[in-house]
Amino acid sequence: MHIPPTTTPFERPPEQVAFHRTELSLILSLYGRMVAAGEWRDYGISCLREFAVFSVFRRTAEVPLYRIEKRPKLRAKQGMYSVVGPAGQVLRRGHDLKSVLRVLERKLIRAVD
Repeated sequence: MHIPPTTTPFERPPEQVAFHRTELSLILSLYGRMVAAGEWRDYGISCLREFAVFSVFRRTAEVPLYRIEKRPKLRAKQGMYSVVGPAGQVLRRGHDLKSVLRVLERKLIRAVD
């Protein structure tokens, strides 16, 4: 018979991954510009044990257009930041959040007639 370990009041609960204030500043700056351009309308933030996700929606009831993920376990490998498209494809991955977000900033550039 297996008895699960009990936690004492002095033990810390499992850590959660979250975006830092500077990371959120970069993401929300891009989000504000995309909202002003009429591309995005809503967002959601999830802080889980393994990773944190900033999801961007065109409409609230839809699947996310893009997900900006932070996975600290990939820090030494491919980089902990990634932008994931609606079908689950990784659009960009890297160590620097600002350079990873450039893939989404290209959507703001349009030809002027």
